[in-house]
Amino acid sequence: METKRLCSRTGRWWRQMHPIVSAHSYLLRPTSAIPASWKIYRQKLNFILEACKFYSDFKTAVQSHAKIIKFGYGTYPSLIASLVSAYAHCDRLDLAHQLLDEMPCWGFDLITANLIIASLMKVGELDLAKRVFRKMPSRDVVTWNSMIGGYVRNERFEEALRLFQKMLNSNIEPDGFTFASVITVCARLGSSHHAEFMHGLMIEKKIQLNFILSSALIDMYSKCGRIKAAKKVFNSVHHDDISVWNSMINGLAIHGLASDAIGVFSQMEMECISPDSITFIGILTACSHCGLVEQGRWYFDLMRRHYSIQPQLEHYGTMVDLLGRAGLVEEAYAVIKAMPMEPDIVIWRVLLSSCRNFKKLELGEVAVAKISHLNSGDYILLSNMYCSLNKWDSSERVREMMKRGGVRKNRGKSWIELGGIIYQFKAGDRSHPETEAIYKVLEGLIRRTKLEGFVPTTDLVLMDVSDEEKEENLNSHSEKLALAYVILKTSPGTEIRVTKNLRTCDDCHCWMKMLSRLLSRVIIVRDRIRFHRFEGGLCSCRDYW
Repeated sequence: METKRLCSRTGRWWRQMHPIVSAHSYLLRPTSAIPASWKIYRQKLNFILEACKFYSDFKTAVQSHAKIIKFGYGTYPSLIASLVSAYAHCDRLDLAHQLLDEMPCWGFDLITANLIIASLMKVGELDLAKRVFRKMPSRDVVTWNSMIGGYVRNERFEEALRLFQKMLNSNIEPDGFTFASVITVCARLGSSHHAEFMHGLMIEKKIQLNFILSSALIDMYSKCGRIKAAKKVFNSVHHDDISVWNSMINGLAIHGLASDAIGVFSQMEMECISPDSITFIGILTACSHCGLVEQGRWYFDLMRRHYSIQPQLEHYGTMVDLLGRAGLVEEAYAVIKAMPMEPDIVIWRVLLSSCRNFKKLELGEVAVAKISHLNSGDYILLSNMYCSLNKWDSSERVREMMKRGGVRKNRGKSWIELGGIIYQFKAGDRSHPETEAIYKVLEGLIRRTKLEGFVPTTDLVLMDVSDEEKEENLNSHSEKLALAYVILKTSPGTEIRVTKNLRTCDDCHCWMKMLSRLLSRVIIVRDRIRFHRFEGGLCSCRDYW
């Protein structure tokens, strides 16, 4: 059998897949051998179909299909969804589509069709779920919520927004579950325009706020750079659930407002709300972003001593980050060694980043050795660490390893929002229709900052090229292009908001500080780690990030 042959390639895979392979053997048994418990057999069929999908085993998928029909399981949504998904993974979209096209003939009611959509979304078959959605003669709010929520879980945020707009144009009214999904979209995209629209629509439609929606609204405004709006929501809603407090503390943490986060924590204690493990992740993150080492140690101890909350991986990770950012790299490594559980790859990457920042080569190499599968960021950190210590041969070896392994550096991307439309820019991007105008504005801004004494940080470009080429590389960073486009399209004094997928570099950080003073504009940058608010030549992070 194909599945068994593939599974037996290694003993490890055989042990992992043994329950599925055992279930597979039922397909070859006579009817009399089928177990009495139909529910158990359906579950085994689901396991088999998952194995078919994983190994693209078309033959077994067809055999499973025959059993589903033979034993009358054709009306079970989870089985149908698994079967459709298995056919899709076997590159037999024709059969997957045929199954979905025959759905109306099966006499499925609305509830069953909704369950099939939910099941398809759960296994990531968005396009097939969309096909079911389109063929449904009628839809209810659950149908729309399953589709929108599925898009959100699969990170298809813009499609979720488009579908929500279609829902508004239908005769189905959105409910609290709908708004919980679209609020998450606004938070992930950092879309201030959509955030305000969604909140206003909730008020217009008189959606009752519960702790889930209250928490989501606070999180949305925080991640859209609107921390004052997040505070306003927090102060206007009920505080009887810990998730509301956690959203506010975490929002303040990513904005580098540690004293405010500590104040909220104190207020929570005064109102006799017990913190949970998530609360302490937020408060430790706030301490980490502001270099409050002693306070971080105190809260880490408080969590265990007073609240009897045992630290998890995430708590140890924030402590390693807190100490590493402060230059206490050896102490951070000691925390890792003292952990009662095995440190994960994230913790080793945090340590590696600290080693690169503070030129701790030996510890950096220890961290790299502990990371089983290096990604592009790990290679870059290691290479940069060697370069910072003038170990050019070692750096070149790392770059060669990247080439041999086909590993490419993650390209910087930035997003801005104008008039409700989101524009994306990549480093060195020239694909925008107004590229010439954008670069012309950017060149003018660079000349102006140089006249004021700005010196590009060319040491960041760790390549064997001339200073002019290094400077050109820095000048085409995605956040600079995005910022230039906003300046091109907006009037003087307009607040500028940029979202970036990576940590902003020292050169862009210094440049934006100066630009905020020269243009008398507030520039807010949300990078991978936190928010930076540039105003009057200063940054809210106080150059600690």
